[in-house]
Amino acid sequence: MSMNKIKVTVNNKVYEKEVDSRTLLVDFIREKLGLTGTHIGCDTTNCGACTILLDGKPVKSCTVLAVQANGKTITTIEGLSHGKELHPLQKAFLDKNGLQCGYCTAGMIMMAHWLIRKNPEATRDEIREAISGNICRCTGYDSIVDSIQEAARSMIPEEEEEMVTKQRGR
Repeated sequence: MSMNKIKVTVNNKVYEKEVDSRTLLVDFIREKLGLTGTHIGCDTTNCGACTILLDGKPVKSCTVLAVQANGKTITTIEGLSHGKELHPLQKAFLDKNGLQCGYCTAGMIMMAHWLIRKNPEATRDEIREAISGNICRCTGYDSIVDSIQEAARSMIPEEEEEMVTKQRGR
């Protein structure tokens, strides 16, 4: 067993941990950091339940080793909300019935977050293409697409969001 020390920023908090070189990023996030919102669905990159943002880009964390994240910034579902205040995507998924069992929801929301930042006026077809690597076994996809479109309408530009966050002292 080869151990490595890594330093990552997760949800704006810096962590330094020792990990086995074979540890998957999803396992590191869940087991070493206790952030269980990122789900393990398949370990084969098929379902998307473990989708996170790594340096701002969506990745399926079951296919990335924790040591590969050394020096990088990670955002998980826990990093989107502000305390008990839901992120607009989380609220839209509740309001528009974009979730049922909730297992895929975190991965869907992380992919949607990336998409909205990249293309805030994405069409239904563009949304469907973006989430095509995320499987939902419960809802069908219409309510998920509705949720993402609703959130896109209510999300403020990233620069304004950063200003609000600074004003809150976070």
